[in-house]
Amino acid sequence: MRVHLATDHAGLEFKDELTKHLQHRGFEVVDHGAYEYDAEDDYPGFCIAAAQAVAAEPGSLGVVFGGSGNGEQIAANKVKGVRAALAWSIATAQLAKEHNNANVVSIGGRLHSIEDCKAIIDAFIATPFSNDERHIRRINLMTKYEETGKI
Repeated sequence: MRVHLATDHAGLEFKDELTKHLQHRGFEVVDHGAYEYDAEDDYPGFCIAAAQAVAAEPGSLGVVFGGSGNGEQIAANKVKGVRAALAWSIATAQLAKEHNNANVVSIGGRLHSIEDCKAIIDAFIATPFSNDERHIRRINLMTKYEETGKI
């Protein structure tokens, strides 16, 4: 499976650790930036690029992170076909996949240790979508709104 990564300067060092971790687990990692430390960089471009790659490649997943993960999640969710969830625990990562079939997870790198972030991301990747009818119905409602502007 391919995993698309994006971060801003706040997660730059963590991205290197996460890349090694995911590659060691057998995933192909695609890095969408940032590539060097710049305290004035703008995360939306990096996160949108990763989200576009996920949307273009069904079955792939995305991981976006920054200081809090909030802005990164918002940016990723601007891409049609992306369901990005902010995860702050293993349980929220699992629920994002089980109930929402999220394809991008966002994490606040300044809010967790590297080991906790890895555990959250591992849980997100490992958890399958439940395929429960109620969850499919709700996702379809969001998709319809995304396409038509009507709920």
